Amino acid sequence: MANKEAEYQTERTELANATSAQILAEQGKRLALEQWLAASDQAHYRALTDEKTNQTRLRDRLATADLRLSVLLDATAATGCDAMQPPTGTGGVVHAARRAQLDPAHAQRIIGITGDGDQGLIALQACQAYAKEVSDTK
Repeated sequence: MANKEAEYQTERTELANATSAQILAEQGKRLALEQWLAASDQAHYRALTDEKTNQTRLRDRLATADLRLSVLLDATAATGCDAMQPPTGTGGVVHAARRAQLDPAHAQRIIGITGDGDQGLIALQACQAYAKEVSDTK
């Protein structure tokens, strides 16, 4: 009876040790994931901050007329009855693309829209990286 009791106790001790080892391994995985998430969050925050800083600089440059946005005009579109393009300047051999400058208010709106899109893309990349990391650890 004492041998059976000792075998049972040994079996229980081994089972408890195995369970403890498994718990420690899971805690290690969790700690590694938490550290990765913290680093990923810092990188995401830095990317968003950099994007907002760039957008602010661009808006300031547009507001001070230091920078003007322009759009490329369609060279094939007819303007009026005849579709003749104006002649190039003297000495010019290359036909430069025709451009029109945007109103500063419209340029500000465009910068705002593209900035929101950039922030959305940064957030999407962060979510995709998180989902990939979480699915890889399981």
